[in-house]
Amino acid sequence: MIVFWSLAALASALAACLVLGAARVRVAAAGDDVAEGRRELDELDRLKARGLLEADAHAAARAEAGRRLLAETAAGPRPPVAGRGDRPVVLGAVLVCVAATLGLYLATGSPGLPDQGFERRVDEWATRPETLEPAQLAAVAARVADSRPGDPQALAMLGVARFEAGDPLGAASAFRRLLAIRPDDAATWARLGESLVRANEDRIGADAEAAFAEALKRDGDQLGARFFLGEAALRRGDADRARELWTPLIAALDPGDPRRQDLERRLPGGGS
Repeated sequence: MIVFWSLAALASALAACLVLGAARVRVAAAGDDVAEGRRELDELDRLKARGLLEADAHAAARAEAGRRLLAETAAGPRPPVAGRGDRPVVLGAVLVCVAATLGLYLATGSPGLPDQGFERRVDEWATRPETLEPAQLAAVAARVADSRPGDPQALAMLGVARFEAGDPLGAASAFRRLLAIRPDDAATWARLGESLVRANEDRIGADAEAAFAEALKRDGDQLGARFFLGEAALRRGDADRARELWTPLIAALDPGDPRRQDLERRLPGGGS
């Protein structure tokens, strides 16, 4: 939490600098046009008095400058803008406000303390796991896994809960931790591969394909791994490899199962 407040203070200071920078540009751009017009008339008179401007040219230039001066005078005063001396005051006020807010938090808050409201909610969720939404169940599973870091069942539960909660990267992390304990668990390799596919927006990357291959190497009946490996082969145009992988999967499905019919249709030479 202390990191958050420090970053918030920095962002506030940067925002103040941006505001002051914009004000400085406005101050520089905003001049006293009426006074400028009067200075222009005086300069024209000086040029004529020194013989550097003919009488006709002087009269014409002075008339044009006079028209501009009258127009500026008729337009009335411009809206007030920040003065140059206001910038240090504004910046100082912003810095004092940020420092006071941070000091108040340090004096009355508890940096690094977990969100007590959330912790209490997890306590309550843990009493009724059968009624929880996937995200709530994942929070409870994370607490269990943290309290039992070497428990394969807790890590398996955490991975499945995170996957169902729409957190495939978190699920993959849990499954990797489980594989560090049980590296020969084919089902976990298959779940890791599926989590990586979901995290990669249904693209079967090299890491996911390697996980599925590990699952199939340990258990040829991992039908999910067979499906994804066949899908990857089909996307590469390797129909023979896809047929080899999907044939046992097709045989395991009921003839009336729509999934079987879809697999048969997608294989070259399959049904229409």
